[in-house]
Amino acid sequence: MHTHDPQTTGALGQLHDEILACRKCECAGYLWEAHPIAGGRPSASVLVIGQAPGVRSMVRRAHFMGPGGELLREWLARGGIPRAQQDNAVYFSSLTRCFPGPAPRGAAGDRKPSPPEIALCAPYLERELALLDPPLVLLVGAMAIDRFLGRAPLRERVGTLIEKDGRHWLPLPHPSGVSRWLNDPENKKLVDDGLGLMRVLVNRAELGLRSERAATVSR
Repeated sequence: MHTHDPQTTGALGQLHDEILACRKCECAGYLWEAHPIAGGRPSASVLVIGQAPGVRSMVRRAHFMGPGGELLREWLARGGIPRAQQDNAVYFSSLTRCFPGPAPRGAAGDRKPSPPEIALCAPYLERELALLDPPLVLLVGAMAIDRFLGRAPLRERVGTLIEKDGRHWLPLPHPSGVSRWLNDPENKKLVDDGLGLMRVLVNRAELGLRSERAATVSR
């Protein structure tokens, strides 16, 4: 596991304060009331990027606090990061920082953040990437995958470990129970394949992934 100097730790704390004070989407009229969340330790070697906080995350003031987060933590454990180490080794984040509200017209799940909302939050995520400089990034859900790896069907992304910009990127489906994608055994196999590649990488590096030469690995 890599460590950061006090200056970086302080800069990350300042960033968290800025995120928590942010009201950009509220002022722009995208949200009725902003409740941004932020947090995470500079010791993290793995960055998880999701779509947006859910309602449980908003209430508990931390990312991935619902049932989907529980499944995600199981995936992390299967990928080589035991639950006891996840608080220190994994930094949870998302494209936007506020609960976007329920999906419109009675559809299941949460509303997807709009491109303007994602653009308003993008500088925060860019600064997290720069400060943490994580060797491994988990992209959770199609929106996060498309943002960093380009648009493609989930079946072409999940099950691969991709090298780009000097780090590894692991695409994963969103673990939400609303999604039917994981009901297909073939899709579950792709998740297993991806977690297997992650486990090899993590075990080889013992979370010190920075020392490993980046190499593209695919199923």
